[in-house]
Amino acid sequence: MKKMWRMASFLMVLALFMGMLAACGSSSSSGGKSKSGVDIGIVLPTKDEPRWVQDEKRFKDALKDSDYNVEILFSQGSSAKEKENVETLLNKGIDVLIITPQDGDAAAAAVESAKKEGVTVISYDRLITNTDAVDYYVTFDSVAVGEAQGQYLIDHATGKDVPLYLYAGAASDNNAFLFFEGAWKALQPKIADGTFKIANSSEAEGLKDTAELSRDQMSKILGQVTTNWDPNEAKNKAQTHLTAVGADMKGDVAVLAPNDGTARSIADVFGSDSEVKSFVVTGQDAEKASIQYVIDGKQSMTVFKDVRTLVTDAMGIAVDVLDDKKPETTGSYDNGKKEVEAKQTEVIVVDKENVKEKLIDSKYYEASEFTGLE
Repeated sequence: MKKMWRMASFLMVLALFMGMLAACGSSSSSGGKSKSGVDIGIVLPTKDEPRWVQDEKRFKDALKDSDYNVEILFSQGSSAKEKENVETLLNKGIDVLIITPQDGDAAAAAVESAKKEGVTVISYDRLITNTDAVDYYVTFDSVAVGEAQGQYLIDHATGKDVPLYLYAGAASDNNAFLFFEGAWKALQPKIADGTFKIANSSEAEGLKDTAELSRDQMSKILGQVTTNWDPNEAKNKAQTHLTAVGADMKGDVAVLAPNDGTARSIADVFGSDSEVKSFVVTGQDAEKASIQYVIDGKQSMTVFKDVRTLVTDAMGIAVDVLDDKKPETTGSYDNGKKEVEAKQTEVIVVDKENVKEKLIDSKYYEASEFTGLE
């Protein structure tokens, strides 16, 4: 009987010990959170634009060896879906939310619900506006993007009265204003001195002697030249504008296109007009299709924003928060309610001359993905 009692006691102790081991094994190695939950939730605006699919891939690459559980959801251009995504992630127990808003103002309600749950909110690439529920902002220097686009047009303009066509992103995106602000900062002196003449915006023409535009002034210009980040809308606007002008607004022209998707559509329209002898057109995001356009001479340049760095910055802040460390920031942005601490990433101008060096040699893309590379 004593032997049986000792054996039973041993088995009970062994069972208790194994239970303790199992309990320890169910926690992650970086914070003790159950691996069945989600630590970091990421909400991106749409899968229908190459830029955001590109970001998804970079996040997945960055998170391969992470100790934290992460889930990425897409809002598909809907603020309602965006809010639903945030609620889904909150139900899964996230501690950090990384979100690119579809609409900067509309996203406020979604992040306020996250903040009430004690979640740290990181606004990714686009700033969420008019709420104090945003903790950090990870961004490229959007004003510098616009300045680079404007300066490229200046550097490639010859003579006087060069027709200048202005296009912008969506008025619901705070970045669209920052991009345009930067472009105007570069271009305005050259509009005022007669190097350029504005072809497609009476509002911009009326403000050609104004160096610094107010938000309201920019809103009026964007009302005439917005593409809403939609290539089809950009195409229709470009066709309408070229139809409306005379031959004096064609010839050798300059085109401020806000991003690569709209740049390709606009370039196709200008390239098909027999009265347009040549055009210089800007872009941004270094999308694969636009890199091929740059190589083929159809798009003049793109502003390369290395998403690998942006993703690294966002994840760095998220992990610091989860590890109870103070994230490093480099500046701040006023979102209408507070100064949001920000981490900025540099941007690079890419054209036919340096495309191989900046995008192939840096391993961002493979040479095999393109034709005609020298």
